[in-house]
Amino acid sequence: MADRIKLLPEVVANQIAAGEVVNRPSSVVKEMMENAIDAGARSVKVNFRDGGKELIQIVDDGCGMSPIDARMAFDRHATSKISSLDDIYALKTFGFRGEALASIAAVSQVELRTRQAEDEVGTLTTVNGGEFVSQTLAACPVGSQFYVRNLFYNVPARRKFLEKSTTSTGQIKSEFQRVALCNPQVGFELLMNDQPLYRLPAASLASRIVDVVGRHIKQNLLEVDADTSIVRVTGFVGRPAAAKKSNSSEQYLFVNGRYFRSPYFFKAILKAYEKLIPDACSPSYFLYLTIDPSRIDVN
Repeated sequence: MADRIKLLPEVVANQIAAGEVVNRPSSVVKEMMENAIDAGARSVKVNFRDGGKELIQIVDDGCGMSPIDARMAFDRHATSKISSLDDIYALKTFGFRGEALASIAAVSQVELRTRQAEDEVGTLTTVNGGEFVSQTLAACPVGSQFYVRNLFYNVPARRKFLEKSTTSTGQIKSEFQRVALCNPQVGFELLMNDQPLYRLPAASLASRIVDVVGRHIKQNLLEVDADTSIVRVTGFVGRPAAAKKSNSSEQYLFVNGRYFRSPYFFKAILKAYEKLIPDACSPSYFLYLTIDPSRIDVN
């Protein structure tokens, strides 16, 4: 009987694996914004077209990359964040798997312009569908500029089932808001078709919440700062009188800088507001949990 099991070509394997990391344009925005934060950026600009399907542009003023790192950044499991499994349990960065850029590049056409402060000239690296195309010298400021074009152009079945541009735009805004709320020390800008949607200067957490959610919430925020032997909880909750029936756009939980959703925590917060708000309503909250990284598994 003939052998039937075969190794997939690397390009095909990367396109399949990309679906685990990149399933829509907002996934690209999230991964690239977090990469910028990890690079020490103090300013991050996001611009997109056609709900992110035509173009997602991320510009940051972080540390930039050397020519060799710019090339290796698109290799799967190439990372500067960890070198052993033990490092995961002391993790203080967003990325660590070394999969995001490789996954994005596998299903799009990517240009990266980047320069380190010690370099006089930068580098332009081009990757199409996971295949390295070219690397040349290029004039650019310190930091990194990513241009992600034609997402899923080489996976037509996946591209066909992408959400409508209006839906995708909403998802991009949600991811942008989450990263911005968790990093008030960084200035952010979000543009659609070169037109500004958000311009968020570096600010205090309270000011960042107001800038993202709206001025209506300014008078309804109550500061939270509690410390236990396991976790520190900081942030803000809404006054009971401001509770609303539909309030999901004003409910955020973060642990060690990462957004998460938890029915358990949601119920615990509702329990704390018991008898203070009507049964059908829920409060606003922007809570930040800080835990010893060794106590949680982000993998």
